[in-house]
Amino acid sequence: MVEVENLSKSFGNLRAVDSVSLTVSKGEVLGFLGPNGAGKTTTMRMIAGFLTPSSGTARICGHDVVDNPTAVKRCLGYMPEGSPSYDDMTVAAFLGFIAAVRGLSGADADKRVHAVAEHLALTDVLDRAIDVLSKGYKRRVGLAQALIHDPPVLILDEPTDGLDPNQKHQVRSLIAEMAADKAIIISTHILEEVQAVCGRAVVIGQGRVLADGTAMDLLRRLPDFTAVSIVLPTAAAANAATVMRQLPGVAAVFETPLDSDRTKLRMTPRQGMTLLEDVNRAVRFNAIPATEVYRDGGTLDDAFRMITTGDAAQTEPSRAA
Repeated sequence: MVEVENLSKSFGNLRAVDSVSLTVSKGEVLGFLGPNGAGKTTTMRMIAGFLTPSSGTARICGHDVVDNPTAVKRCLGYMPEGSPSYDDMTVAAFLGFIAAVRGLSGADADKRVHAVAEHLALTDVLDRAIDVLSKGYKRRVGLAQALIHDPPVLILDEPTDGLDPNQKHQVRSLIAEMAADKAIIISTHILEEVQAVCGRAVVIGQGRVLADGTAMDLLRRLPDFTAVSIVLPTAAAANAATVMRQLPGVAAVFETPLDSDRTKLRMTPRQGMTLLEDVNRAVRFNAIPATEVYRDGGTLDDAFRMITTGDAAQTEPSRAA
């Protein structure tokens, strides 16, 4: 439903987006990630037809964004960065206006306005002016206008920015509910959002695609992806560390006191080695009193930092055992 091929945009001598290619199919939620200034918003504006590419193509539901922009906008719901709106209008008037622009009228328009307002918990503020709303409510109004015509494709720039945890959960649940029938692109800085609602993520940096895959694919790029940690009584930590250092796949053992009685040992792997099975076996064979044994290979934050900066080093605040 979304097809992007070698999309590029230059502003004078600045190459803001450089040969970005991606596809998003019906039923797929794509997380679009990158540091500030990476070209995310510029790319999304081009895909949405609000910014003309310097080169390359983007198609929404088969319609080229340059050659057939009106057909593209019929298929598309777009929530831009900052959720711009007419602040002097009430929420109901603004959504009614957007419904009319989208070709809805009469009972159909009223039905969609109230359905979207109910989904996004806006019913209580329909009669309030937008400029007196909180940032969270304004974001929800921005999302509501993108949904008003029930489009098959959604492009959402930071959809949960400014929302409290309950509101974030509500919006993420709505996105998950809609995902079966739509193609959705979400630009976000919140990596937990990728794990919560996105089946796939594209990471860009300096205008180029750096990675494209599932959250697990991104994590597998970490050099310590197969690292394993155990939690055990502090009195047993020194002996356990000696045992762990003797395992052939272990490159290093790091010790972190958790409290006065418990310690965590984290074993990092030699290149290409996996550790979980060997560590479990060593714990059983040596009767190590571990209360927890788990994979501890890093977070999406670690993967994002490594992909976008090239820094493969894992931060380990504890001392080597």
